Amino acid sequence: MSELLRRAAALIPGDARSDAGCTSADVLDYLDHNEPEVAHGVLEDFDGIAWQTDEFWDLLVESAQQMRLSTEWIAWRKEETRHGLLRAELDLAAEADPIPAGVRRGTRWDLGDGVLRLAAMRIESMPVLEPGRTAVVRLRPAEPWQHLSVGAVIALHESQPMVGVATVIELVRVGETRQRDR
Repeated sequence: MSELLRRAAALIPGDARSDAGCTSADVLDYLDHNEPEVAHGVLEDFDGIAWQTDEFWDLLVESAQQMRLSTEWIAWRKEETRHGLLRAELDLAAEADPIPAGVRRGTRWDLGDGVLRLAAMRIESMPVLEPGRTAVVRLRPAEPWQHLSVGAVIALHESQPMVGVATVIELVRVGETRQRDR
């Protein structure tokens, strides 16, 4: 498993940083100190849709499986690499049902034209989004939402009534670099 993580670290550009500011050299240092779980966690948090490849994510999936770790987040990030990143701040209506963390497939969104479109949704940094609260969500549309831009307001529907309103806060198309990576 350490070899898989070393191969993944070798794919990281020299100037890339994880969310915590770590480099590929830090990953190798964790591996040298027999801390593969920490190294794996750092590798999962590297930004850079422009450089991350299927090979990178496949190495992380394989090593996670060997360590008996969840691969859900890795699979999500791999899809973002393939299809782009869309993050929005979602205000859940007070009368809506709570939304648990994890991947929620088949959520329906009105992008402003009255047509409901499907997307998988993942809540960031909280176990449950309670009614009347706000959370950052990641969306993975079933089909590209090309006309969206940062600042666009979209509506979440569970059935016909709207249950939340979201504002797009980050949109990175395939091959682009995230703003914080620049």
